[in-house]
Amino acid sequence: MRTVLNISATWLLLFFALPATGQQRDSSIVKRLITEPDSSALKPATATLQPLSQDTNYIIVRNILISGNKKTRTSIVLRELSVKPGDTVYLSTLAEKLEASRKQLLNTSLFLNATANVKNWEGRSADLAFEVWERWYLFAFPIFKLADRNFNQWWVEQKHSLKRVNLGVKAFQDNLTGRNDDVYADITVGYTQKFLLGYNLPYIDNKFRHGIGFVVSYSRNREINYISDGNKQQFFRQDDFLRKQFLLGLTYTYRKAISTRHQLVLNYYNESVNDSVVLRNPDYLGNGRKDMNYLELAYRLHYIQADSWQYPLKGLLVSGEVSKVGIGPLSGLDYLKFRVKATKYWELARKTYGALGILGQAKFSSDQPYIGMRAMGYSDDYLRGLEYYVIDGTSYFIFKSTLRREVLNWKVKLPIVPKKFSNLPIRLLVKTYGDMGYAYARLTKNGILNNKMLYTAGAGLDLVSFYDTCIRFEYSINQLGEKGLFLHAKLDM
Repeated sequence: MRTVLNISATWLLLFFALPATGQQRDSSIVKRLITEPDSSALKPATATLQPLSQDTNYIIVRNILISGNKKTRTSIVLRELSVKPGDTVYLSTLAEKLEASRKQLLNTSLFLNATANVKNWEGRSADLAFEVWERWYLFAFPIFKLADRNFNQWWVEQKHSLKRVNLGVKAFQDNLTGRNDDVYADITVGYTQKFLLGYNLPYIDNKFRHGIGFVVSYSRNREINYISDGNKQQFFRQDDFLRKQFLLGLTYTYRKAISTRHQLVLNYYNESVNDSVVLRNPDYLGNGRKDMNYLELAYRLHYIQADSWQYPLKGLLVSGEVSKVGIGPLSGLDYLKFRVKATKYWELARKTYGALGILGQAKFSSDQPYIGMRAMGYSDDYLRGLEYYVIDGTSYFIFKSTLRREVLNWKVKLPIVPKKFSNLPIRLLVKTYGDMGYAYARLTKNGILNNKMLYTAGAGLDLVSFYDTCIRFEYSINQLGEKGLFLHAKLDM
């Protein structure tokens, strides 16, 4: 516990002390790129400048030239750029703006790579040219997905039973019409039988600000987590289907600039359970009910200003949500929820990065049935080192701190595949981390981890590649003195 507290205190000091240092370093790099345009700091995959022979200290952007986009509409590429024709750009910030625009194109997940250059420099005006390499957009592949919360729970506690695996087919077509829209579908059998279909269209107007989407799904299970005891999920299984769930969701999106996105979500849910579930836990849906319907109306805010949206190492991510579950006669569940998540990333030294994140949620009222009590340990809301546990509750917070160091960065040549996909980038980062958290529950069943401060710490490796892939190997210890090696396939913060 003392180790975790020391790590957290150190990071809190860094949180306030390091931003100015990082900004000074970035500024000096930009100045060097402008005054020494032939520097090796500018590589082919990054923003590049022609030698500066003009005696002016700014340029006026004449045109934005886009090339390489065969599927993606040029208007969609231009939408992601912070510079526009007619803008005045000072030479002291030119390289920085080009590199920021190049990275933003990569953050759309539409492209494998992009370059940025200055062309046709005449007097005080010039063209900015961006070339992109598009990804594969159509995928269809078999699903082999664990039904449990994480790999370790399935492998150790569930004894890697194949009965707890979902098999099926997942297909999605990204960039369907060249407007960064996507349609996706899942059909799974096994532990869960599920059908899902969704579509997202980010822009429906000429100013590229308003978007819409929908999702519909139906699932059913023969096994159910009907209660938690001692911070462990308890399961019950029988031949008949024990739980059925239907979802219909609509989403409206507003994105005026680049970094901020607003969403308004309306979801309709229908939940039903078997008599056997009600007998074992009458509070599963509350008051001995077998089925219920409810509406969820939510406003969500997402802000991201980072070097990468998939695996950020420098920048800031903030998201917030206010949602009302239960409206009018559709109030099987009824609560008001507030949720916030913020993570700050720094480059502390060359190839060395720090991150601090906090996540919090509050529900009102605190009197909820079992399915409304999921707090820590579910989804991505967990402390590293407590993967085997769940902490039920209505309100909680999690604080995470991570120190990473890149040790390898190379490319693997893939045979057979087309040339533009043949170079597989791989990065390996070592890290240390410390987490803390607290979950409040009005009532618990032998909850030894509820209503108390929790601490974990550890070290690990992150293996990162393109197509937003991150494999994490982590060796953690928690305040119970338990140690273990854990495997994850998602970014932790």
